[in-house]
Amino acid sequence: MNHTETVLLKKLQEAEPTLDLVEADRKVLQVALQDLTYYLHFIEATAEKQQNTADKVNSSKEEASELESFLVVWTGLWLKKWKERFNLLIGTNKQCQNKSSCASETTNKAETLWTNLECREELLGMVISTLIKNSEICGVKIIAEHLLKTEISKKINQDINSKEQTLEILNNTLRRAREVAQKTGPLISIKVEKNYYLHAKI
Repeated sequence: MNHTETVLLKKLQEAEPTLDLVEADRKVLQVALQDLTYYLHFIEATAEKQQNTADKVNSSKEEASELESFLVVWTGLWLKKWKERFNLLIGTNKQCQNKSSCASETTNKAETLWTNLECREELLGMVISTLIKNSEICGVKIIAEHLLKTEISKKINQDINSKEQTLEILNNTLRRAREVAQKTGPLISIKVEKNYYLHAKI
């Protein structure tokens, strides 16, 4: 565990003492770390447009000394979003199973196309950036992938690697990302069994 991970774990535990981040609730830490990584990349990319090389060096030194203070604020915001966006499904629920089944069907249709999409990392990065710009900082990769796969599943019989189709998928997904960020309530359901997170579906 590197320094950032250690500090993040500490701040999450301080903000939410009931979490067992090493065992039962380790998925919370994993998602938080992934979201933090994307958030920092977004901040760095934004800063690069505004700072020269010397400024960036000084900024890096300041970031190192202010990491803990930053994570206190970021962790509080992230946990608030986690409670809002993640819905825990405990045990067996037929209604939830039906919803998961529908979501799985949509994902399965797009999975092969998604895997073979030449520019998927670039598209994913742009959708994640749009979510963060719109204050969506929790589960951003899960949400972005779901939105992209949903758009791809609408073009099951088309060449999604063509410039026209790729651009249309991107534009539609960015629009949906902005819409999703304006919604309130859960976006991601996680099935919980024996205190372990098995899978997540939007």
